Amino acid sequence: MFLSKTLRAVSATVLLGVLAGCGPGTTEAQKKVESDAPLAVTVSKAAVVKLPELYEATGSVRARVTTVLSARTMGSILEVRVQPGDSVKAGQVVATIDARDSETSHRQAEAARREAQDAQPEADSGVAAAKAQLDLAESSHRRMKSLFDDKSITAQEFEEADARLKAARAAYEMARAKRHQLDSKLQQADEAVAQTKLQASFANVIAPFAGTVIERKAEPGMLAAPGTPILVIEQAGAYRLEASVDETRIAKIRPGMTVRVHLDAFDKEFAARVDEVAPALDPGSHSFIVKVGLPGILGLRSGVFGRAEFQFGERETLTVRSAAVVHDGQIDRLFVAEGVAARGRMVKTGARSGELVEILSGLSAGELVIDRPPQGLADGARIEVRP
Repeated sequence: MFLSKTLRAVSATVLLGVLAGCGPGTTEAQKKVESDAPLAVTVSKAAVVKLPELYEATGSVRARVTTVLSARTMGSILEVRVQPGDSVKAGQVVATIDARDSETSHRQAEAARREAQDAQPEADSGVAAAKAQLDLAESSHRRMKSLFDDKSITAQEFEEADARLKAARAAYEMARAKRHQLDSKLQQADEAVAQTKLQASFANVIAPFAGTVIERKAEPGMLAAPGTPILVIEQAGAYRLEASVDETRIAKIRPGMTVRVHLDAFDKEFAARVDEVAPALDPGSHSFIVKVGLPGILGLRSGVFGRAEFQFGERETLTVRSAAVVHDGQIDRLFVAEGVAARGRMVKTGARSGELVEILSGLSAGELVIDRPPQGLADGARIEVRP
């Protein structure tokens, strides 16, 4: 009994000593906190405002016109004069093909045409001679007819004159037919010359428009046949952004609609218009391709990444100033003024519009948000709100 009372007395003495030792230290810490000067801050109210309803779609720049230059004749490729990235002009020869067979055919066609042309004077002379014989036979026939009517010649003599007239007419028609045949032969020769000349011209592969070479598909020494691809060229100054748009948004997009386009590689943003909405849905991504026309930009090439921003009217949403939001990795937070203390809030942000940012969760309308949180501001810190 005496020992128990003694132990309780010692324990009480020790506890009082501990409390006596801890008391002054805690008071000093509290005094230090209370003596810290409050941080001066400015605040603004979280407010519900109308923001444009925006939708952003990403995609790549593509040329409006891309063509594959192919061989149009049979032969060995002699030369390919350009490389990927080279600029070409309309009508420029970019490759050549050995077309000696076509040149031989062209010379043969020209020889056949000269032969037909040389035969024309002889045929014309034949027609003229046959016409003269016909005129003589007709004159003689008229005289013999008059004599026969007067009973001055026999019937046999008149029949002989009539036969000579018919023979002269047949000879004349034959001469004319030969002349027509020669005309047809000359026309065929002209067509053969034009065809073989065109075939020979296929030895030069020519750029159909000014543009940029994006792919080289053939090399010298390769055997080319009609349809063999040699180069791929895209037309200069005519590009579009082909953006992938979710199927739930496509009903709101129409050709001619104005959009904002961002090209990060060129640090450019500008207004553009929708040229075309692809009618087919990509079953894999459940999206449509929307083609937006781009202005001429020096150095623009296919494959450049771009973003198209579509506006579908307005909507009401809770916003704060963008400067109030502190980004900490993947976490967005801000500070709310509660009396003389700052309270940290984790928030979920949405779209941005100018100096405003949408707050999807973590904040209520009317709360006072610290606009630009000072360096070192922490949850519970003392603040002084200033105008």
